[in-house]
Amino acid sequence: MHEMTVPAAALRDPESVEVLRVWIAEKSLWCSIKVGMYRETMNVSEEKAWGTILADATRHIANALAKEYEADASITIERIRQAFLNELADPTSKVSGDFV
Repeated sequence: MHEMTVPAAALRDPESVEVLRVWIAEKSLWCSIKVGMYRETMNVSEEKAWGTILADATRHIANALAKEYEADASITIERIRQAFLNELADPTSKVSGDFV
């Protein structure tokens, strides 16, 4: 397994919480997701919180591609946004799994 590095800030902060982990395994996407934290502890809409998380992650991806491959971050963000909307409208695979 090729596990990603835990950010130094997460290691330093005893209050840190992992909210999303994603793998490609057996030719499929697998996720572990912590839902309910915002609604239960902060009285914030889960949908709004996850929208922010996904938008921030998109910006981090765009910045990483800009640094590693000299991609234009704003173009990358637009391409990710369009791919995201296309996938929501017409999924390339079914989502399955359970919530524990």
